[in-house]
Order: sequence, then C-alpha cells, then structure tokens
Amino acid sequence: MSSHGSSESTALPVLSVGRGLLYLIVAGAAWGTAGAAASLVFSASDLGPLSLSFWRCAGGLALLLAVGALRRRRAVGGRVRVGRVVVLGVALAVFQTAYFAAVQLTGLAVGTVVTLGAGPVLIALGARLALGERLGRGGLAAVVGALAGLAVLVLGDDGASVRPTGVVLALLSAAGYALMTLLTRWWGRDGAGADAYATTVWTFGVAAVCLLPLGMAEGLLPHTEQVGLVLWLLVYVAAVPTALAYALYFAGAAAVRSATVSVIMLLEPVSAAVIAVTVLGERLTVATVAGTLLMLAAVAGLAVAETRDAAAARRRALLG
Repeated sequence: MSSHGSSESTALPVLSVGRGLLYLIVAGAAWGTAGAAASLVFSASDLGPLSLSFWRCAGGLALLLAVGALRRRRAVGGRVRVGRVVVLGVALAVFQTAYFAAVQLTGLAVGTVVTLGAGPVLIALGARLALGERLGRGGLAAVVGALAGLAVLVLGDDGASVRPTGVVLALLSAAGYALMTLLTRWWGRDGAGADAYATTVWTFGVAAVCLLPLGMAEGLLPHTEQVGLVLWLLVYVAAVPTALAYALYFAGAAAVRSATVSVIMLLEPVSAAVIAVTVLGERLTVATVAGTLLMLAAVAGLAVAETRDAAAARRRALLG
C-alpha cells in the first residue's frame, strides 16, 4: 500500500483521519458483498461455513503474500507483535465463521443486520469500559435502541424467517468483530507505527491455521455440479471482501475512533440487505424491517454522539 511510505519500510506512520475514513468506507462496501457470495456458495455446493471461512483466510493470505512479492517487499518483514496477531487471528476466525453460519441459518439480511447492528453496541460498551471513551446519553440511547430492534427482529417474526440459532451465531460474530475493532484501536494509540500489511498477513495466517482442522472435519472440498461458479465465488471472497477489505480495515481502524468505525461499517448491513432482497430473493417481514430500522437507527445515534464528542474535544483543546 503505497500511501504508507516506501515499499521497503518496516514501520508505518499512523494514517490521517481522512485517509482512515476513506479506507474504512471502501472496506465496508466490499464486506457488504461477502455474505451474498457465501449464500451463493451454500446454495450451489455442500461447502459449510467452517470450510468457507478457511478458504477465505487461506486465499486472502495467498493474495496478500503475492502482492507483497510483486512489490518487492518482505511479505511478513514488517514489525508485528506476535501476541497481538494471535488474538486478532482467533477473533477473525470466530467473527467470520459465525457470520457465515448465521447467514446459512437465518439468511443474508437478518444475519448481517444482527451482526453489524449488535457490533457497534458492543464496541460502544467496550470502548467505555476498556478505553475510557465516554458513552453519554447518545450511546445509552443506542444501546437501548439496538436491544429493542433485536427483540422486535426475533420475537416479532414468529420464526418465519428469523431463526434464534442464527441470531445467536450473529451475536457471536458481533462479539468477535467488536473485539477486533477495540483491540486495533487500543493498540493504535501508542503511535508505534506497526506495519498494517504485516499485521494483516500474520492475522490471516493465524486464522487459517485455527480453521484448517475444523474445515477438514467439516469437508474442505465442495461437491457440486457448478464447479466453475463455486471456484469463481471462492476467489472473489478471498480477493475483494478479504485481502483488500481487511488490509484497508486494519489500517483505517487504527486511525479512527471506535464509534466512528462502527458507524462507517453500516455500509455492510445496508448493502447486504439490498442484495438479499433484490438478488437472492429473500423475504423481509414487517418485523424484520422494523427490527432492522431500529438497530440501524441506534447505530446512527452513535454517529451523532461521536460527532458531538469530537467537536467538544476540539473546543477544549483550543481553549485549553
């Protein structure tokens, strides 16, 4: 990634907030297509969520290493913290595997909305408890709104399209996502300039190692009559919403406050819901729509609180 300095650099300066926001926007838009591709893989083959998650990590890792070789940089030569990438790798494996399983069980729209709706609430609570970021009335309202949306989504649907097991898996995915976001932001505070590229490579390596035995038990090779389609989808998942999106995400999340990251990632559930209805033909009930709107409104409330807090901090800095 040329914006991080020369290709031989082993330490990266912290990104500007503006560039970090741009990276996160692109990552969010790319992530929005991952669940749709997974749904198509599940419908065209017998591949399961553990195996799909393994191929996503392994494929993304291979592509990142290839990019590093083409740019004449040492693929994993940048400065990384082993303990940190192990934790991130495990969180990544949990996050995306639970998400794929949720999509398989309860559909793309509901699985994505619950994961990315609950994620910001967990991030806001975690940022308050672990990072000392003030929750405020806007944050509290967001927590209440998200819980209300989740209740409407699950209880108001009568099981027609929302399966409780799928919702539980989506919440587990949200917990993994929140942990990744909070840790990335926390470690980005020290300004040490850890190599985002090397961190991403190692994180995917750890996740792939964790998922390999689980994927083998589930069945790594898909059985399908649509071999070309499944292979194309696997390559797409590895390239766009994985290698590209996560590299941008790890770089951007270290430069932007946790609550802002969660707001920008609303691009994913919105785009996924649109794809679910228009491309995959999923049916959205009144309860599903109402619950979705409540959860997204709650996260939008975090955006308002984030903007207000940032403005107040700037005023204090100018007056102080």
